[in-house]
Amino acid sequence: MRSFWAALPTEGRWLLSTVAIQTLGRGLTLPFTLIYLHEVRGFELGLSGTLMALIAVVGFLVTGPGGALVDRYGARAVLLVGIAAMIAGNLILAFATTPAVAAVALVLVGFNFGVSWPAFNALIAAVVTGDLRQQYFGINFALVNLGIGVGGVVGGLFADVDRPGTFTAIFVGDAVSGLVPLALLLGPLRHVHGRATAPEDGSTPAAVGYLTILKQPAVRWLTLLTFVGTFIGYGQHEAGFPGFARQAAEVSTRTIGLAFAVNTVVIVVLQFSVLNRIKRHLRTRVMVAMAAIWALAWGLLGLAGVVPGGGVAIAGVLAYMAVFALGETLLQPTVPAMANDLATDHTRGRYNAITAAAFQGGAVAGPVVAGFLLQHDLAPAYIAVMVAGCVAIAVMALILERHVPTAANGGPVVASATPGGG
Repeated sequence: MRSFWAALPTEGRWLLSTVAIQTLGRGLTLPFTLIYLHEVRGFELGLSGTLMALIAVVGFLVTGPGGALVDRYGARAVLLVGIAAMIAGNLILAFATTPAVAAVALVLVGFNFGVSWPAFNALIAAVVTGDLRQQYFGINFALVNLGIGVGGVVGGLFADVDRPGTFTAIFVGDAVSGLVPLALLLGPLRHVHGRATAPEDGSTPAAVGYLTILKQPAVRWLTLLTFVGTFIGYGQHEAGFPGFARQAAEVSTRTIGLAFAVNTVVIVVLQFSVLNRIKRHLRTRVMVAMAAIWALAWGLLGLAGVVPGGGVAIAGVLAYMAVFALGETLLQPTVPAMANDLATDHTRGRYNAITAAAFQGGAVAGPVVAGFLLQHDLAPAYIAVMVAGCVAIAVMALILERHVPTAANGGPVVASATPGGG
């Protein structure tokens, strides 16, 4: 960690040093937004769920335009707009008493998610180059989890449905946390625009659209892998995993909450060690290892459903989250780094937008499939689908390996290569 920090440029240190503080606000509200809409504001449960879906839908719709704007105007400019929308959205939501007002707030929050992901990853790639980039994405992921985890604990201890003011306070707190990145971008990082410089010969780079980028086999396979990885991974954490744990494993909500805490702890503790172990391995092989680990995790959760309601079920649920977290430490440093190494400086926003859209698509499809299978008492089929998805990831990673350039796959870089080049 000491050598990594010393090798970072000043801008990279500024970005990394405030990640946990920025995401603490998100942790305050992430687990409690649905509860707030339904139990505090009195909206019907179905309506509350529909309002929550606005975040993902809007985020998905604006990701493509957001990536194009990053390439045209720079990551910093797009981030400033996205953060401003997030702050406004949370402040409106804190005092929303009607579904229409809440919808406006959640649209603003979703807009931020859609444009900020490609913009933030592009800004990182503009600041951090070479071997440091993979390490940076991994450490950034650990700090994001730390901030969200701590925020979730604080929110859980503070928020009380019998005191509506406590929910107003956590949404205002989420908005206030947005002032930290806003201050960074307007202060120490005001000169880091994240926009490609014009060629020295005065020529204008040819316009590259999304269809042109997606014609590359490496991009197509990486996009599909990201979608499936999110579908069987993060797409299950808000609906599939809690639903299976309650319905099939018959564990308490307290156990489910503890499982999420275990997930955060494992990521924060192991991410640094994992980064050291994978930095000399091809990223596609790391993805294969991740798929095997996730298959084991889903098997452990399936075991919890075979012997429900007792100590074995509790152990299976907690073990699932611990093993799954280990797989996450392999995924997060590899996919963003590969996407940015495939991109050129003039297309970085679009490449990150494609990855973000695949992630958001998986996050939308995951709960839908999980809800259908669990509603029809098909818990064994649910686990089978998840394990099959892990096998598919391993196969896709090996196919991807045949198409991705060695440098973008974490292999040795030739001396003439330029950081961030295609």
